[in-house]
Amino acid sequence: MKLIDLTRTLDPTIHDRLPPEFAAAGALLAPRIEYRSPAGGGRDELCHALGCTPEDLPGGEGWGSEGLSGFGSHMGTHVDAPLHYGTTCEGSPARTITDIALDELYCPGFVLDVRGASPGKAIPVEQLAAAVDKLDTRIPTGAALLLRTGQEDHDDVTDWRFYDYPGMSREGTLYLASLGAKVLGTDALGWDRPFHVMREAFRATGDPAHIWDGHFAGREREVFIVQQLTNLPALPSYPFDVGFFPIKLAAASAAPARVVAFLRSA
Repeated sequence: MKLIDLTRTLDPTIHDRLPPEFAAAGALLAPRIEYRSPAGGGRDELCHALGCTPEDLPGGEGWGSEGLSGFGSHMGTHVDAPLHYGTTCEGSPARTITDIALDELYCPGFVLDVRGASPGKAIPVEQLAAAVDKLDTRIPTGAALLLRTGQEDHDDVTDWRFYDYPGMSREGTLYLASLGAKVLGTDALGWDRPFHVMREAFRATGDPAHIWDGHFAGREREVFIVQQLTNLPALPSYPFDVGFFPIKLAAASAAPARVVAFLRSA
């Protein structure tokens, strides 16, 4: 069996590379990290905790430790729980990330190749359906459908296409859910159309249907949305299993996750 890591690295140096107009995106990409090395801050922490001096330590070194700031539940590769879409889902109280059992997040995976979708636009249901048809297999209930939008070609945060990805609409989300899929993932920064696109569409029309409709579809049909996947080109279309392992943040609407694909025949 071969394991493929589908998780983005939470790299704090990303903040130094963000274009000024997209600086706010840093909150979705990585925390700030204070590194306390065994020969520096970590040594001082250990000496303070145990009342010793550097001379008492092997090689004068203590432990390594890190302090995180600006760490959010929707940062990096993360799993959205239904609470992210509202307090109710399918007419019942929406579940939190700690309400979701791990066996719901380990399932057969399928890659839908929707490369060629227009940047900043909703991926048409027809294009999604064509990608499903190309699989030429049944989607089992509870499966994960992972959208390969082609963002592997625009993974540099200084590239405007990183922020102008193809997104999902209410209709597209409900279509994928209607196939029986429970986990819906994307390699893009977000699931819906980019925020600047939705904001402009709402400003121009006043139509609330433009507001976060891909996510809000999860109020009608329970799904777990996963964003910022990476390394999808390393996967076959199927068969493989995939595990989404979120941090256990009590009663949270989402949590960063380690996402790993398990290739059965490797």
